[in-house]
Amino acid sequence: MPRIEFGAGVLKKLAPIARTYGQHALLLTGHQSFVGTSQWAQLQHQFAASNLQITHIKRSAFEPTPGEVDNKVAALSGEKIDVVIGIGGGSVLDEAKAIAGLLRTGHSVMDYLEGVGPERSYEGPSTPFIAVPTTAGTGSEATKNAVLSQHGKNGFKKSFRHEMLVAQWAIIDPDLLATCPKSVLAGNGMDAVTQLLESYLSTKANPLTDALALQGLGAANDSLQALYESCGQQASARSNMALASLFSGINLAQTGLGSVHGLASPLGAFFLIPHGICCGMLVAAATSVNITALRERGDEAGALEKYARVGALFARDNNLAPEKAIACLQNQLQKWTHEMELPRLSRYGVTRQDYARILKHISPSSMKTNPLVLQENEMVDLLDQCL
Repeated sequence: MPRIEFGAGVLKKLAPIARTYGQHALLLTGHQSFVGTSQWAQLQHQFAASNLQITHIKRSAFEPTPGEVDNKVAALSGEKIDVVIGIGGGSVLDEAKAIAGLLRTGHSVMDYLEGVGPERSYEGPSTPFIAVPTTAGTGSEATKNAVLSQHGKNGFKKSFRHEMLVAQWAIIDPDLLATCPKSVLAGNGMDAVTQLLESYLSTKANPLTDALALQGLGAANDSLQALYESCGQQASARSNMALASLFSGINLAQTGLGSVHGLASPLGAFFLIPHGICCGMLVAAATSVNITALRERGDEAGALEKYARVGALFARDNNLAPEKAIACLQNQLQKWTHEMELPRLSRYGVTRQDYARILKHISPSSMKTNPLVLQENEMVDLLDQCL
């Protein structure tokens, strides 16, 4: 876990915290989403006041690739960097996290990616890393993995993962959500909901992660739609969704996820589908397929009871009968998907002819912690519902 600063206005603590690591900082941001705001000008003054020398670079246009990470690390070779700061959405934080892990090693990130290449054991050292999320959904500020993508026919989406990559600090200022486009609020919000729901239903869940998942899901239920409809202008909704995102990141690192993230890996690699949007497209259908399969094939672990608990939470009625509560959960997920205008897979060029390739490359780690192992016909049904 990182040390955490949370609350409106805590961005002002970034410069003095970063300065404790030394005088030279590498700052990675998105192309323009943050640097075009008033907070950027204020932050530059704070860096100067803290006598912090900044090397500023920007992330790739879509999602970080291994080649782009390696090129940036090579370009920075020989520079004195005491701390790496990532300010942005999940892709920015993942790229900054990977760069921090590689600056002092002399290796390519391909050496460490899971399921790709030699899978060398990472021994560090990693440069201290500070994560400043500007979106609410990925939870990357609390995880030990940097997700990198290679897009195209032979693409992949894999993690560079190690405890040394965990941020030293997560500085979570909900006010940074105020400038997010509605589509980003929707996609990232649904990613947080998916991660909370899947971690709650994970076969590796425990009482601590259950407590965080339920609080996070309650916060999302109260605030996701309001944040979307207000275009990020409702302060309480920003705070609630930033909290939901943080809890989702903590949980996924402890429990693993489920079928949505199992499918999101090849879908994001083979097609240019933003990760949050992909989760938002899939989560309602995946939940329905899981529930049907559990009813038909048995539920030894009590997952249906957990689905009912979330449904009662969403309905704000703890006295609901289990069947009605589960229906409420399914209805709410479908409602969010429809009202926040999440697209369908076909918009990104997915066809039924792609199913075999998608299913062949499903992330096995996510599928192992799904409430049950879905059969091929069930996965096809899931994709059909989202096509």
